[in-house]
Amino acid sequence: MLKKIIVILSVFAISLFPMVGSVSAQQAEGTLPGFGEGYATSLGQEYFLGRVWLMSFRRQAPIISDPLMQEYVEDLLYNLVATSELKDRRLELVLVNHPSINAFAVPGGVVGVHNGLLDKATTEAQFASVLTHELAHVSQRHFARSREAAKNTSVIQLAGLLTGALLAVTDGGSSAVAAVMGTQAAAMQSKLRFSRLHEQEADRIGMKNMVRANMNPMGAEEMFKIMQTVSRSYGGRPPEFLMTHPLTETRISDARNRSREYPRKIYTENLEYQLMRARVALRFAGESDKAVAMFREKLAKSGINAEPNQYGLVLALTENGDYAEAKKLLSPLLEYSPSSMIYGIAEAEIYIAEGNQEKALELLQRGLTLVPDNHPITMTLAEAHVKFGDHHKAAALLEKHAKTRAKDPAVWYQLAESQGQSGNTLGVHQARAEYFALTGQPIRAKKQLGFAMQLPNLDELTRTRLRERIMQIEQLEIAMRNF
Repeated sequence: MLKKIIVILSVFAISLFPMVGSVSAQQAEGTLPGFGEGYATSLGQEYFLGRVWLMSFRRQAPIISDPLMQEYVEDLLYNLVATSELKDRRLELVLVNHPSINAFAVPGGVVGVHNGLLDKATTEAQFASVLTHELAHVSQRHFARSREAAKNTSVIQLAGLLTGALLAVTDGGSSAVAAVMGTQAAAMQSKLRFSRLHEQEADRIGMKNMVRANMNPMGAEEMFKIMQTVSRSYGGRPPEFLMTHPLTETRISDARNRSREYPRKIYTENLEYQLMRARVALRFAGESDKAVAMFREKLAKSGINAEPNQYGLVLALTENGDYAEAKKLLSPLLEYSPSSMIYGIAEAEIYIAEGNQEKALELLQRGLTLVPDNHPITMTLAEAHVKFGDHHKAAALLEKHAKTRAKDPAVWYQLAESQGQSGNTLGVHQARAEYFALTGQPIRAKKQLGFAMQLPNLDELTRTRLRERIMQIEQLEIAMRNF
């Protein structure tokens, strides 16, 4: 079955993903077995399987579309990857809207983060300790090694990983998840022999990675303590992350002792991380008036977190329609950090919300001049064009942006909306097809391309490209049936 799927994936890889180069596998350390490119699943196979896994996950999980948060976590990930032992560094991030502490790394470089992790991790170092741990699982190819020990197929074990990730966001209530519980249980049973060694190795290598990236290694022990407190509050069934990453006093003690082996340094907290936490708190607050009240209370009690709480209040006030107060509170933040993209976008969003087209477009276009192709600025500018009824400009902007973020479903979704409003029928069908393909809906993707094929006056080159894309999506459909 694995060979069949790899052949299928290679058919559409040229158009859907970058080509896979030849990369040697990371060598194991200590008592764990060694492996090479020919051992278990190859890096190239993991890359393709991981992307198909991601499409299946997106179809079923509550995915966040927040360009600022996406860019922040992506930047942090790539900073950590630069000092990691990861060989294949083509990562893809998925943000999940769920309050639980959770992060996961799927073979092939797919990294998932629940926004609940940002909410609970009070410092960037704590947050980064979870990411480096997950990156270590990937760099040491624990999946491939477990699969070899279990004599199991990659597809079956990836299905188990999908089940676990979905359980964490559905609380086990999905009938689709329940249907594959048996698969996960069988896969987990065969992995138990190496799980403790893998966790120890990921802890050790993850902390080493943090130090190389100039981040406080004590963040790991601090995060473990937070997880321990959260675990106790759950009673009988802890969160899925804590079930697959067992937490013991020994593990906390090991993290403390390891962190003390490194030279003591003074680490400054990254304000940007705290601003992202304010965005998460705003999302969890619910209605805008409740968010305003929450941030007013936080700001009144603020110490070192006064600035993030003031930023959060600005966002809440903007959502609540209190534009004058939002501007008043944002003004000192802009004065103190005039080059902050985060505050600049907050200002633009106020102008958009209150209908000030001239100032909103001027601010955002100036931002794109300074930082060409920036994801958050581009998406906010597209939002502004849509708000002010200029769908042609929004579509042109997003069509260009889709070339640099071709694997981002949010970009294709917004492009489809703008193409539809601007009257580009071919464009809307193509953009919808890409969105459906990336979110694990190949049947709907093919239907959109079929609609495009029926349009009159298509030139032969366009028809050829549409036919080729339909064939590629058909191969994707076959591959996804195994998830």
